[in-house]
Amino acid sequence: MTDSVIDNREVTVLLVDDNPQNLKVLYETLKDKGYRLLIANGGEKALELASCHQPEVILLDIMMPEMDGYEVCRRLKADPATADCAVVFLSALDDLSAKVRGFSLGGADYISKPFQSQEVIARVKTHARVIRLERELQARNRELQSDQSRILNAISEGIYGLDENGTIEFANPAAGQIMNAPVEELVGQCFFDLHFAPAADDKEPLPVQATCRHGIAEAQRDIQMLRVDRSAFRAKYRSSPKQDADELHGAVVVFRDITEELANEQALEEARATVQEQRDQLAHTSRMTTMGEMAAGFAHEVNQPLTAITNYARVAKRLVGKAEPDLVLLQQTMDKVEAQSHRASEIIRRIRRFMKKPATGKEIVAIAALLEDTRQFAEVDMRNNEGGIELTLAPNLPDVLADPIQVQQVALNLIRNGLEATRSVDSAVPVEVSATLTAQGFVRIEVRDHGIGLQDDAEEKLFLPFYTTKSDGMGIGLTTCQSLIHAQGGEIGFERPVDGGTRFYFTLPVAVVAQPESD
Repeated sequence: MTDSVIDNREVTVLLVDDNPQNLKVLYETLKDKGYRLLIANGGEKALELASCHQPEVILLDIMMPEMDGYEVCRRLKADPATADCAVVFLSALDDLSAKVRGFSLGGADYISKPFQSQEVIARVKTHARVIRLERELQARNRELQSDQSRILNAISEGIYGLDENGTIEFANPAAGQIMNAPVEELVGQCFFDLHFAPAADDKEPLPVQATCRHGIAEAQRDIQMLRVDRSAFRAKYRSSPKQDADELHGAVVVFRDITEELANEQALEEARATVQEQRDQLAHTSRMTTMGEMAAGFAHEVNQPLTAITNYARVAKRLVGKAEPDLVLLQQTMDKVEAQSHRASEIIRRIRRFMKKPATGKEIVAIAALLEDTRQFAEVDMRNNEGGIELTLAPNLPDVLADPIQVQQVALNLIRNGLEATRSVDSAVPVEVSATLTAQGFVRIEVRDHGIGLQDDAEEKLFLPFYTTKSDGMGIGLTTCQSLIHAQGGEIGFERPVDGGTRFYFTLPVAVVAQPESD
């Protein structure tokens, strides 16, 4: 507090003496110092004025009739309204016992009569400053306590203050609501006995014990706690030590009931599993649709090696029927039968792998081999659309972490769209498929065609369900592609090259290979 604050009428000084002459001297000494001065010529009057005005300083004569200064001081200190007043005793008694008695009753200072004016002025100024600072500090503390109470009352989490033994010293209203009990019933109880069943093994520490006893902060989620009526609930809590310098005084525990939260999480997880199952079923249906569209081509693909095998078998029969069969020619014929058999088997293998439902989870995939396999798979569409596919792979492409069947489904869908778009403008330029490594740790696969391109408003609609630019399309292909790529942790989009056509792209995360631990 500055002197400018002290030297104003906010500071009240009560002058108490049964001698009018002494009161006059005191008044004349202090009247020009900016204080608000009150005068009492006896004990009862002094108590009345003090109770009404709560002065900062009281200059109190000891030797008064009816009620001496010691009794006045005792009553002042017993009254909460005046207990903080600075009582400065005035007395001609200069012996030690008189001073000790005054200080024992709560006196702040002692001035011996006859007093010096400068001494009185200095003592009053000092005690006024101290009392004003103390009152301002008390007012600020009350404000802080009020703010703290409002905050604690507004918090939805339960809060405990525990001593070092785990006894609850404080509980906020939310703690009472969670426990279905009045706060007063919680205070004084042992936190450990209240919230936890007796442990079968006493050596196993209970939650929060380490905080109370050793100052170690704790945090747990989904732990069982008990209410006052011993009903159980799932809780999340965190505890922090209460410390003053290096001295531990217990713990502060913040907790809440997460029973409903856990139930919602389980329901959400089940909903996610259902959505994923439906997404997988949709992707499988999309693959079946693709296979239906490609069925005639695949029948032709399989029929070619089977026809060849039939013809080579007839040749082999004729060779065997000769008196002296040409064994070299027979061996060559059988080798061709075997080669055509492998060709048919490979075609069927690709079809079966594409049609089966993928296993749960991702795996490390060599993207170069997968794209080459997809290119071969799309040969039927190449012939149907009289087009071609040009595959360009960056050197040393890393493996990706993905579901190979779902990635192949996306790549095949984009390639088929590209072949159809190219055919619509009678272009001889092949569909360009490329794979490169990005700086962000993804492999980017691009499918570029030189067809008619996309409509101007395609950005907002292209990946929406049931939107299609094909007269016979269902509008689920690109929507499924987007869903599948997002499930891999990648992104999918398209660009309009300046020289026409369309470029679709999608990204896949690079597989992180675990490094062997060094000895």
